[in-house]
Amino acid sequence: MSVTLAELSKVSGASLTGDHECVIKNVNTLSLAKTGEITFLSNRRYTHLLPHTKASAVILSENDLKNCPTNALVSNNPYLAYAKIANHLYPMKRYNGIIDKTAVIGQKCNIDNTSTISANVVVGDNVMISADTYIGPGCVIGDNVCIGENTTLYANVTICHDVIIGKNVVLHPGVVIGADGFGFALDDVKWLKIPHVGSVTLGDHVEIGANSTIDRGVIENTLVCDGVKIDNQIQIGHNVYIGENTAIAACVGVAGSARIGKRCQIGGASNISGHIEVTDDVIITGMSGVANTIKDPGVYSSGIPITDNKTYKRNVIRFKSLDKIIKNIMLKLD
Repeated sequence: MSVTLAELSKVSGASLTGDHECVIKNVNTLSLAKTGEITFLSNRRYTHLLPHTKASAVILSENDLKNCPTNALVSNNPYLAYAKIANHLYPMKRYNGIIDKTAVIGQKCNIDNTSTISANVVVGDNVMISADTYIGPGCVIGDNVCIGENTTLYANVTICHDVIIGKNVVLHPGVVIGADGFGFALDDVKWLKIPHVGSVTLGDHVEIGANSTIDRGVIENTLVCDGVKIDNQIQIGHNVYIGENTAIAACVGVAGSARIGKRCQIGGASNISGHIEVTDDVIITGMSGVANTIKDPGVYSSGIPITDNKTYKRNVIRFKSLDKIIKNIMLKLD
């Protein structure tokens, strides 16, 4: 797609400084962009690259405008303006509304004639697939699943029985929605499996990254609310609740029956214990362990920054001795 900077200014809400008729065809990085491409500056680490960029235009803040050698789109939030422009230049591909001859479709299904079912897809009984939905190659959709309109399932997604998926949802390759959770009761020396008779409900505008899994509820449904964004390789346990517009970065684990509020941001490789609550508007930095309920909004951390191994070992030894040290101090104070 080729568009003018004037059009991109309107799309992004950014003010334009320079040639309104400049034509933009692609996006690129500050260091690699060339004529006909637009780039952006939102991270201070890359400020030194701005004066040398060969881009036809840069999305940036007012403070950086003086160092820009080319046309500029000025925004209070350059990253958001870039996201709007990138979506305009690269709209999501729409498909052909055809059911491939290799697809296996169950009984009593209601599949809108504008939806696409790709090769080697298996669809169970009583499935509803709404308008303009794309089901990629190798997907498996269980019985009684309901999928909202304009939803995209990329290759090899598995949707287990009775799952409800909202509108404008994107599920990347390898996602599994609605497998049994990790529920077992100890019977003396062996484990007895607990049936998971609940399911999973995904709200509208949810996006889930590759190879992430969301377990079905034991009795009630696991619930992922509207606008939630989940990165790759994330495990969401049974009966978890995730509030609207929360974002979760890669490799996070959320244990069963945890409740996460609205507009939270959870950093990569963090872990959230089961049966606790995280209130709205909480930011959890990467590699944190959340073992207790968080009642107040704010930024929380628990990961230990990396250091050389000798220092780390000394710190661990001292940390393990803290309880004894405190007890000795308290005895002396008494």
